[in-house]
Amino acid sequence: MDKAAVIVILLGPPGSGKGTQAARLARETGLTAISTGELLRRESDSGSALGGQVRSLLNAGLLVDDDLMNQVVAKRLSGEDCQHGCLLDGYPRTIEQARFLQVFLQERELEEPIVFDFVVSHEKVVERLSHRRQCPACGQIYSAEFDVYGKDLRCGNDGTPLVRRSDDNTETIRERLRIYEGKTLDLVAFYRPRRYFAIDAMQLPDAIGCELLSLLDTSTVPLVLRCSTQ
Repeated sequence: MDKAAVIVILLGPPGSGKGTQAARLARETGLTAISTGELLRRESDSGSALGGQVRSLLNAGLLVDDDLMNQVVAKRLSGEDCQHGCLLDGYPRTIEQARFLQVFLQERELEEPIVFDFVVSHEKVVERLSHRRQCPACGQIYSAEFDVYGKDLRCGNDGTPLVRRSDDNTETIRERLRIYEGKTLDLVAFYRPRRYFAIDAMQLPDAIGCELLSLLDTSTVPLVLRCSTQ
């Protein structure tokens, strides 16, 4: 990772639009978008000793602890496609992970991460996730609220009929929100005095995307940033 690398962290509850904006920012900036799921799947499939530990936990239905997750992240950030930085969606998830990342970046004399915290009401999240659909073939997730292909209930990649995820029911969604808030209060407090920006995630996706790009300091990010809707 070079000295001009920038790390962008996307915080926010499930259904806040982080994944959509991570993909958009990746297209606009050239930064690699990394989700927690991608991190763990990649390492689990790598054949490494570290990946074996991850795979054993996932197969047993257990959570990956902070120490193991930090090792996976450190390895991933050393990848060639992260030399100019990356977008992290779903990491850090705990204060311990945030502290590890802080030390990791300091040891490499890199800037503190830019943190975008997606703020959205519980009712909006319930509404969004209740309408969410997923392609069982490729795993692509669609929002019937915004995505064209989501409206005719077929995947835009392969035409497969979309399905509703079993955990996208009202009771489960509200429980996930409760757990998320309980775990992230300390995390938000840790980042708020730093390079932290609260984002109104109730806006339309295009408006959010333009706001994120405008907040990224072009003197810090060694890339040409643009807003495709302008």
